[in-house]
Amino acid sequence: MKFGEKLQQLRKEKGLSQEALAELLDVSRQAISKWESGQSYPETEKMIAISEMFGVTLDSLIKDGDLRRDGQNTTATPFWALKGNVFEYKSRRTLFGMPLVHVHIGFGLKRAKGVIAIGNIATGIISIGLLARGIISIGLLSLGLIGFGCLSLGLLLAFGAISVGAIAFGAVAVGIFAVGAVAVGMFSFGACAVASHVAVGDHAYGTVAVGRVAKGVQVFIDTSAGRNFSAVSAEEVRRAILDQYPGMWNWIVNLVTSFLG
Repeated sequence: MKFGEKLQQLRKEKGLSQEALAELLDVSRQAISKWESGQSYPETEKMIAISEMFGVTLDSLIKDGDLRRDGQNTTATPFWALKGNVFEYKSRRTLFGMPLVHVHIGFGLKRAKGVIAIGNIATGIISIGLLARGIISIGLLSLGLIGFGCLSLGLLLAFGAISVGAIAFGAVAVGIFAVGAVAVGMFSFGACAVASHVAVGDHAYGTVAVGRVAKGVQVFIDTSAGRNFSAVSAEEVRRAILDQYPGMWNWIVNLVTSFLG
């Protein structure tokens, strides 16, 4: 086998694209393409880096013939690469055509895609990153079915400083059910709660509003010393909700009124 064939074989074994390998070696994709096609050869420094990265002996990489694994090199299995300010790990096992685990972090737009993805930009079933997209996402900006982040967008659940989701928890929360310092939604609970249906909070604004300061069609003022809504009748609020929304599901009414006096 020629060097170019060996390099291509090693690269594919690790599931790396030419672009990914080029980034790890700090060269251009065109350089990798030329090495694999036999149009040129890497300099000595890069040749050593390749042998160490893939865990093969340097002489078997350079000379024609079969590759020999380097028993002294323990860094290549499972595959990982650390170069400068970039770290990448990609598991050999795959699921749904993606690596089971892909970690890619460092300066710049480092992308990770896997069942479990950790990277500057992460996409996966479980994703963690500055920008995270997945079923469960954790990041500075997270997008997913369930999202955790400074800015979190979750189709089902969202937790964050600013959260938007069907059920949202955050300093600022927007959702069908919103809980936060500032909560906006169909049903809102917070220091300042604004709701189309029911709002509960210190300052509450909604069709049915419960709070120290409340404005709405039906208003209930909390006068309890502990600000715990013990002075508000749960049964009265329940009747008010059903009066405004007679078709509302009982479990929602029970949830909304469960902590009232």
